Amino acid sequence: MRTFIRTTLLALLLGVVAIVVPDSTPAPTQFTIVKLDRSDGVDVDPDVIWVLAVGSDARPRENPLRVRGDALQLVGINTRTGAATAIGIPRDSWVPIPGVGSNRVNAALYYGGPELLGRTVGNLVGLQPDYVVVATFSGLAELVKGIGGITVNNPRAFSDAHLHPRGWPKGRVRLNGMKAVEFARVRKSLPRGDFDRSANQQRVIRGIQRRVAERAAEPGFIEGQVINVLRHLSTRGLSPAELFRVAQAIAQVDPAKVTGCVLQGRGASINGASVVLPDTRAARRYGDDARKDAVIRRC
Repeated sequence: MRTFIRTTLLALLLGVVAIVVPDSTPAPTQFTIVKLDRSDGVDVDPDVIWVLAVGSDARPRENPLRVRGDALQLVGINTRTGAATAIGIPRDSWVPIPGVGSNRVNAALYYGGPELLGRTVGNLVGLQPDYVVVATFSGLAELVKGIGGITVNNPRAFSDAHLHPRGWPKGRVRLNGMKAVEFARVRKSLPRGDFDRSANQQRVIRGIQRRVAERAAEPGFIEGQVINVLRHLSTRGLSPAELFRVAQAIAQVDPAKVTGCVLQGRGASINGASVVLPDTRAARRYGDDARKDAVIRRC
């Protein structure tokens, strides 16, 4: 009964905030969620929601929806079982972009916004996302700070001369605010570059989910986070009820049922640019494996 009451209150809260916030003083948009038109007719479990999470490489005064993406994670959530999986897409993956030609996958955001990026990643994996969520660096930092910081299991010590010279030790690492963003952005000092960076991005996502799950029972915690995000959220094509469904699905993920893989490939140089040639067969296998219940069983 308590869960039902809280769910009802959250639904009402979302509806009220969605009505009130746009009429108040505009706040910077740190998060954008776009609903995509999935008309491909692929047989997908209706209990599974697919969200392409994108970290925007936008600098101050740039449009975060029309720059290159810095992080790409295709996340599947089974709303019935609480299982979830993440497929990491290295941002330098050289792929066909509809209407543009072949380019790095993250360039699709620059050429056509979240819709084109969602379609491009969906074509690679063979599984079109339902939604694309774009977050700015400051938005992710504020989110992590708002939940009280996160803990990640770091498999190796590493540092970055520009972002974090002191570095991060091996083992359990506490991250808060912009340090979580920096942990997810480092590439050059990691042994496998873009692949290891994508894996670190998944560690940050899992850290956020675990922290939310740990604090979800605290009175007012979920409600407060919903308000904080909505104050800096822009949406396309979603009703308050649908937005609530997505938020509820994320909050109900079971940390013990989270899996993930990073799409592998090989480095190459095309027109003088360093890129990743992704393993397209593995990409389709991940999509096929995760299509029904949002669980990847083999990497």
